[in-house]
Amino acid sequence: MRFFLRFLLAAAIVTSCPSLRAQDLSPRAYVITPVRSNAVNLTYSFFDGSIILGNAVPIEGATGRVNVQVLSYYHSLNFFGRSSSVAVVVPYGVGNFDGTAAGVEAHLYRSGLLDSTFRFSVNLKGGPAMDLREFSKWRQKTLIGVSFKFTAPTSQYDPTKLVNFGTNRWSFEPEVGLSKRRGHWLIDTYGGVWFFTENPNFYPGAPEQSKSPVGSFEGHLSYDVRPRLWVSLDGNFWFGGSTSLNGVPSPSTSERNSRVGATLSLPMTKHQSIKFSYSDGAYIRYGGNFQNISVGWQYSWLGKKLK
Repeated sequence: MRFFLRFLLAAAIVTSCPSLRAQDLSPRAYVITPVRSNAVNLTYSFFDGSIILGNAVPIEGATGRVNVQVLSYYHSLNFFGRSSSVAVVVPYGVGNFDGTAAGVEAHLYRSGLLDSTFRFSVNLKGGPAMDLREFSKWRQKTLIGVSFKFTAPTSQYDPTKLVNFGTNRWSFEPEVGLSKRRGHWLIDTYGGVWFFTENPNFYPGAPEQSKSPVGSFEGHLSYDVRPRLWVSLDGNFWFGGSTSLNGVPSPSTSERNSRVGATLSLPMTKHQSIKFSYSDGAYIRYGGNFQNISVGWQYSWLGKKLK
């Protein structure tokens, strides 16, 4: 019975973890910076809440508390005269999960690397590549950009364990973003689709796991109190992502969810800033209904021009 409970818990957690990428709330993701801008970010995030399973498996009270530490690096560059950027994100998680099935309680603990994320973004309208002097005279109006993000299976993964922070597969997201400024106000909207490769080594007895595409939309309304001090209201909506085992689909795992939150960015010194964010589930059809609190520290600098 205890093994049965662990199997059910694991099926829920593994199904929920990949969709976290569609749940991102990232204000100002398409706002440009001067060429050769660099930033290192250290972020701590805490996730706490229930795992809503619907009628997928007979499990009650499935909850999780996960701590995630993230190291990321950002660099802007000139891409055929347009402002562009690359970013690398490497997360590490520690989590505790609990649940009850058929009156039996179980506790699961996991720690290890999560899948790394890589992003390339380029501006198509409103944001030419500029050095610091040109950028200081430029004023944003409307920006339109595109990005390509992918996650690589760089995490620790053990196919003999049903619960893993990693997914043992690649995922890709093309996205279009719009950023429009009016005075101190800024509106950001993004739309994209996540595509997933198969996990060919999910678990003995069910070795092949696949996931259908996930469409996502994201919106932010932010206000500049003064340079580098801003606050935003954030929201998103994503749908799709039903899973299949050995080619047998599970329609009940299809997602149609939404989250809302807020972000505050505070400058500390010329090169340092700190960011606070909070989000919670607004509408959850299937997946994780949890709260998230994040605190991030950023150090930024402008690289020297190559001769």
